[in-house]
Amino acid sequence: MSTAVYENEKSDKDSVVPAVAVLADSDLHLDELHRNEGGAPIEDVSPIGIQVGWWTAVFLNFSQMIGTGIFSTPGTILRQCGSFGLAMIFWVIGFLLGAAGLSYYTELLALFPNRAGADVAYLEQAYHRPKFLFPVSFAVITIILGFASSNAIVCAEYILYAHGDNDPNPWTMRGIAIAAYGLACIIVVINNRLALAVSNVLSLVKVIILIFVVVTGWVVLGGHTRVENPRSHFKDGFAGTTNDGNALAGAMINVIFAYAGWNNANNVANEMANPVKTVKTAGPFALGIVFFLYLFANIAYIAAIPVEVARESKQLLAAKFFSAVFGDYAGSRVLPVLVALSAFGNLVSVAVGQARVFREVARQGVFPFSKFFASTKPFGTPAAPMLLKFILTTIVIIGPPAGDAFNLIVSIQTYPNRLFDLALVIGVYAIRRRRAKAGLPPPEYVSWHIALWFSIAVNLFVLIMPWVPPTTNSYSFPYYVPWVTGIGVLAFCFGYWAVWMHVLPRIRGYKIYEEVTQLDNGELSKTFVNVYHDERGDVFREKLRRDAIAAAAADSHSSEEKISEVPATGSHA
Repeated sequence: MSTAVYENEKSDKDSVVPAVAVLADSDLHLDELHRNEGGAPIEDVSPIGIQVGWWTAVFLNFSQMIGTGIFSTPGTILRQCGSFGLAMIFWVIGFLLGAAGLSYYTELLALFPNRAGADVAYLEQAYHRPKFLFPVSFAVITIILGFASSNAIVCAEYILYAHGDNDPNPWTMRGIAIAAYGLACIIVVINNRLALAVSNVLSLVKVIILIFVVVTGWVVLGGHTRVENPRSHFKDGFAGTTNDGNALAGAMINVIFAYAGWNNANNVANEMANPVKTVKTAGPFALGIVFFLYLFANIAYIAAIPVEVARESKQLLAAKFFSAVFGDYAGSRVLPVLVALSAFGNLVSVAVGQARVFREVARQGVFPFSKFFASTKPFGTPAAPMLLKFILTTIVIIGPPAGDAFNLIVSIQTYPNRLFDLALVIGVYAIRRRRAKAGLPPPEYVSWHIALWFSIAVNLFVLIMPWVPPTTNSYSFPYYVPWVTGIGVLAFCFGYWAVWMHVLPRIRGYKIYEEVTQLDNGELSKTFVNVYHDERGDVFREKLRRDAIAAAAADSHSSEEKISEVPATGSHA
C-alpha cells in the first residue's frame, strides 16, 4: 500500500487514522506511483491496445488540423484583420504557437509517457493543489463543452451546397450534421483499428486536396487560368488593416481553431510503443506540412478571388475559389463534396482523440458514473465516452441559432481552452521546480523558455482583447456573449468543486477518500468514498488502519532487501 498522510481524527476510540489515503481493492497490488494520489491510476499498458505507429500519429494530427478550418475560416479572418497582409501574419503566428505547444507538450509527455488524454493528465500532474480542482474543472468543461458540433455543421453545410441548396433549411442542415457525427462515432466505437485506418485514409485524402488547391493557386498566379490579373489582388496587401483589438482577437481565435489538432497524437500516447520518440518527430513533421499548405492555400484563394469578395465569403471561401478557377459546376458540386469528406475525416480523428480525453477524465473519478465511462466494454474501445460525446454534440447542434452557430461555438470553446493552455504552460514551470527540489533529473526532452513565454503572450492576448468593445459587431449576438459564457462555465466548475470537496463534507460530517478499482478488462479507475466521522465510518477506518500497518511492514521489508543487496565495498550510483 502507499504511504498515507496521517492526522488526528476524532472517533469513538479517539485514535489516529489516515486522513488522506489511496486504497486499492484486495485483488490489486499497486505501488504509490501507480495509484497516483489525486489523479487517475497509472495503466502501464493501455487496455485499448498498442496500435499507434509513427504514420498514424502523423495522420491523427493531420486529420484534426485539416478539417474545416482552412476551408471555412480564411474569409472570416480576412474580414477581422481587414487586410490580406495582416491575415498572413496571423497564420504565421498560429504556426509558431503550435510549434511552441509541441515543444512543451513533448516535455510533459516525456515526464508522463503512460498517460492518455494529454491536457487532462498534464494539468492533473501540474496542479496538486487545490486538490481535485483541475480534474473537476476539466471534467465539467468536458461535459459542457465537449462537443464537435462546429465541424459537423460545416460538413452538413457543404453537403447541402454540393446538392445545390445555397440557402438550406436549418433543420435539414442540423439533421445531416447529426447523422455525419453519429457515423463517425460508430466507426470509433466498433473497432479501434478500423477507426485509425479510416482516419489515416481520410487524412491522406485531405492532404491531397490541399496540395491540389496550392498547385492550382500557383497555376492561377502564372496566368494560365480563366482568372484575369490574379497578381493585382495582392496590391496594397496591408490596405484596410484594422486596429480593432476585439476583431484581431477574434481572428487569432479562428487561426488557433484552424491549427487545432497539432497535439492530437498526445491523446493516444499510451497506445504507442515509444511515445516520446514518436511524438518528438511526428508532431513537427505534421505541423510543418500543414503550415506550408495553409500558407499557400491562402495565397491561392486571394489569387483567384479579390480580397473584398473573400472577406464576405464566410464559410464558403474554398467553394468560391473553385468556382472562380474551374467554373460554377466545380465550385458548387465537386469541391463541396471534397470539403465535406475532409470535415468527416476530422470528425473521426477528433473522436479518436477526445474519446481518450473523456475516458481519462472518467478514470480520475470526478466524472459521474466514472466506472461506466472508464470501461472499454464491449468492443475494447471507449464506447461510453463516445455515447456521451454524441449526446452533447447533438444538443449543441440543435440548440444555437443556425446563422452564426459556427462562430459562436468556436468562440465559446476557445476561451476556456486558452485559460487551460495558459495554466498548462505555467504548470510546466511548477513541475520543473517541484522536480528540482526533489533532486530529480530533467526529462529526456526539455522545452525552450522562449516557446513557453511566446505561448503565455499569445494566450494573454486572446484572453484580454475580446473584452474590448468592437467598432462594429457583425454577428447576431452581442460580442461579449462567448466570453461571458466561457467564464460562466469556469465559475460553475469552481462552484461544483467547492460544494463537492468542502461544503457538503463539512455540513454532513464526512471526509472524502480515494479508492482504486479494477474493471472487467483490467482498466484502472478511481472512485471516492465518503467516510463519516461517526460510527458509520468505523469499519472503513479500521480497514485504513490495517492497510497502513501492512504498508509499513512491506516498506520495511523492501528496505531491508535493498540494504542486503548493497556491496560490502566499493560505491554505486
